[in-house]
Amino acid sequence: MALGSALAFCVFRYWVIRLRGTLTLEQRAQWMQFAGRTVLARLGIRYRVHGSPPKSGIVVANHLSYLDIAVVSAAMKCFFVAKAEIGTWPYFGATARFGGTLFLDRSSRASAERVAAEIAQRLALQVPILFFPEGTSTDGSSVFRFHTRLFEPAIRAGASVTAAALRYVPADGAPEYELCWFGDESFLPNLWRVLGAPVFTAEVYFGEPRIYTDRKTAASQAREEVMAIRADFAGTQPIATTRIG
Repeated sequence: MALGSALAFCVFRYWVIRLRGTLTLEQRAQWMQFAGRTVLARLGIRYRVHGSPPKSGIVVANHLSYLDIAVVSAAMKCFFVAKAEIGTWPYFGATARFGGTLFLDRSSRASAERVAAEIAQRLALQVPILFFPEGTSTDGSSVFRFHTRLFEPAIRAGASVTAAALRYVPADGAPEYELCWFGDESFLPNLWRVLGAPVFTAEVYFGEPRIYTDRKTAASQAREEVMAIRADFAGTQPIATTRIG
């Protein structure tokens, strides 16, 4: 399968680099970008980037699919915050760990505090940290309320918060939700359906970095910005032959 071979190649590439010595966090983020671009290329998924990816701070985005990780990775070097279960997934888990992903157990207050502390440390690096504050992936028909806890490190550090909007555009005009992973659908059936879908383009739109003084305002305004971006581009079609990044 193309996805499995792509991930296996990325893991092999990681260990080749690792033989030269321990990777810094910045090098892990750079490798993650390589992995994202490799996966999209192997799967024939086109992607487009609108706006300027930030160089630091936190980035928050709506969440549609596990493919969001590859799309954002391809668009910019970054660290991810992901649910703890992903760390146990074959290939995906190894890729996430090698890329410096922070794993969050949403049922554990201690885990949330640990991840927030690690975010605070990484804000000193010139690599942004991305998380999906909805806490789950959706069908794209709405953007769920943004949870506020992980915004706090940026507020305390005076670091920027950048809103990013993701969308998937099938070339055949099919609805976006056919490419999303949501509800009670199992992972493998969704994966097979997406891999068998006609060609589509993944798009990521970056807003302007903003400084906030409290996490509730940051979460609320970032969500509104994501919804506005998606509404603005809801009826547009990307240039299907163009890949940026």
